[in-house]
Amino acid sequence: MIKVTGLGKQEKIFLSLALLIVVLWVLPYFILNGNAHMRIHDNLDSNLGWYEVLKDSGNMFAPVNTPMEQIMNGEFSRDTYYSEYYGMVFLFNILPPVVAYGLCQAITRIVAFLGMYLLLKKYVFKKSNPYIITIGAALTFSLTPYWPSGMLSILGMPLALWSFLNIRKGERNWKNYVVITLLPFFSTFVIGFFYFLTFIGLLWVYDLFKTKKWNLVFLLSIIYMLAIYMAIDYRLVMSMIAPASNELTNRDVFYQSKLNLIQTFKLIGKNYVISHNQDRTISQYIILPLTIICLVWVLIKNKAKDNRLFIFLHIVNLLLSTWYAFWFFEGWQPLKERFGILTSFNFGRFHYLRPMIIYVLFALSLKMLWDQGGRVKKLVYVLVIAQLLVLIPNNEEIKYKNQPSYKQYFAVDEFKEIKDYIGKPLEDYRVVSIGMHPNVAQYNGFYTLDSYSNIYPLSYKEEFRKIIEPELNKNKGLREYYDYWGGRCYIFVDELGKKYQFSKHTKKTIKNLDLNTNQLKKMGGQYILSAVPIDNAADNNLSFEKSFDSKDSYWKIYLYKVNGKVSQQRL
Repeated sequence: MIKVTGLGKQEKIFLSLALLIVVLWVLPYFILNGNAHMRIHDNLDSNLGWYEVLKDSGNMFAPVNTPMEQIMNGEFSRDTYYSEYYGMVFLFNILPPVVAYGLCQAITRIVAFLGMYLLLKKYVFKKSNPYIITIGAALTFSLTPYWPSGMLSILGMPLALWSFLNIRKGERNWKNYVVITLLPFFSTFVIGFFYFLTFIGLLWVYDLFKTKKWNLVFLLSIIYMLAIYMAIDYRLVMSMIAPASNELTNRDVFYQSKLNLIQTFKLIGKNYVISHNQDRTISQYIILPLTIICLVWVLIKNKAKDNRLFIFLHIVNLLLSTWYAFWFFEGWQPLKERFGILTSFNFGRFHYLRPMIIYVLFALSLKMLWDQGGRVKKLVYVLVIAQLLVLIPNNEEIKYKNQPSYKQYFAVDEFKEIKDYIGKPLEDYRVVSIGMHPNVAQYNGFYTLDSYSNIYPLSYKEEFRKIIEPELNKNKGLREYYDYWGGRCYIFVDELGKKYQFSKHTKKTIKNLDLNTNQLKKMGGQYILSAVPIDNAADNNLSFEKSFDSKDSYWKIYLYKVNGKVSQQRL
């Protein structure tokens, strides 16, 4: 445990209060369990289902490139999922899912609070440490709505920076090495710390040119943390060094850079103000206006020299949003098509550094107010409380209270009824879903042709496309979404658009479905699980079997059978 010495009585009280707020923030997961609500996008619709599929498959520790037969006819590899040594995967493997999720949230938010508090106290304010600012900024930072499956990929950066800065200045405290050893187990390299370690590496290069000293301990500590990430993510490393085949994947045909100049500048503004959905800071209401006002004040008062860190962070913050937006600028596309790494890896994600930067700017701005004394000083308390208040509606239990709970979303009892009705071994047939995410069926043990996947063979994407080609031809947006990305290998329907969450109370029906069911049969598809009725099912060689409903389910499932003899070549 990292101890902070020299704390006064009031500071200890505020620290205890802050930690209590963090505990209350995550308490609903442990009290409500399956009835708890949580983010669906890139969470319930994917990762949380993947962890359960991985656990139930018995492939947790399977060899590299082991196929996951349950998904995409085995074209989906075990290595597409997270490493078994990633903390979230491990916790989901040994604990009930919502308890594991709640524990991950608690770990992330406590470490985020501690890291930002230590960073501000030691390296941002150094001598003068108004505890209302260090604790207030750290607490608000820890409550931001981060991407759940990333755990400490973003919110762990302040603690990592604190440790690296300690090592950089010559401290040999074992706690610094414990931090950089353990953090990789609770964060991701590709979606998070690659960008942070790049920044730390640039800091080492800066020191080298400035001091002409190599600072080998600092350099080796960076390499050490990188090595741990590579060891944990050995599956990814092996797939890069010795791929199972040279077959192209869906990532090889990503077409992301399609924004014109005006659209690019709009995206700069959007990212700067609102942030990306994976690293939301909720800074647009209080923090952004405050930091800009303080920046103007610094410039007008000619105090730039005394506030170099403040100005530098403002510049970096804007540059990160600019870099992110221009990554999707159409001018990049020819270069991306020439160099595959620019397509398969998203180098635009340096914006993951922004939450840490924004909350340090918040703390620095509060300090400027504090130094004015008098009534202005009291404004610090008001602003910290105000930021807490704008964060509260983003607590998952509050924000997603009108969305399905964990139990309602995965609807285990309802899907058991469907399995019993079909009455065949799950491995003997394949299903696809309409109007709902395929991972609901996957979670319940069904073998699916459709899936949400980061990477899978391009040949499978092209074969699956034949099923939905008539629908894609009706809708340019869906066609480009599938062809230029394809991470969601779904049964897209023109009448539904990019909506995959139709509840049992919906009045929506599909009136003019047009699928290539011959291709669906060829790939082994025998059943369609639809969240909405299909009026012209017979025109698509489908027969309605039965509808299923459950009081604990979010969905009403309409089961359709694909008529005709089904090819056995994939079964």
